[in-house]
Amino acid sequence: MNIGKIEEKLLLYKIKKNDKQAFIKAYDLYIDQLYRFIYFKVGSREEAEDLCSAVFLKTWSYILENSLKEPKTLKALLYKIARNLIIDHYRKNKDREVMSLDVDNRIEIIDDKLNIAKAMELKFDLLVLETKLPELKDEYREVIILRFVNELSIKEIAEILDKTKGNVRVLIFRAVGALKELVNKEI
Repeated sequence: MNIGKIEEKLLLYKIKKNDKQAFIKAYDLYIDQLYRFIYFKVGSREEAEDLCSAVFLKTWSYILENSLKEPKTLKALLYKIARNLIIDHYRKNKDREVMSLDVDNRIEIIDDKLNIAKAMELKFDLLVLETKLPELKDEYREVIILRFVNELSIKEIAEILDKTKGNVRVLIFRAVGALKELVNKEI
């Protein structure tokens, strides 16, 4: 479910006014996207679920404490907090063995409305992503997830990463090239 920019700003405004129902609506709107983003970064369901919870708790705290600068969008704020929590997660667990995506415990990200051929193609694409994403540089993996898994716009990604739209386009181009190169090595 996507909402327009005006609706999102209104939602953020209501959350700033301590409207719990607006926050629940934001949670419902963004939890699946954030979960996918975090899951593809950490590779574990449990860690992704824990980090998702932490993202929303931290977002709620920041908004209520008025300790954040004026974000352009609620979505960008959520992703920035998620990125920072993932970085913190890796710092805390740097001595622990890094887990890769567990192919046997794969998450389903398939829309029931798709036809069978499209669903099969999507499953194949997800399998490629799950096996090849861990081999990419972290910044490449991140932009591929943001752009192609969560379908964010270049503008939204630029805001999340604190980069210009041009830099994001170049980064996506390079990331896709690196992913193609990895896939072509197997063929």
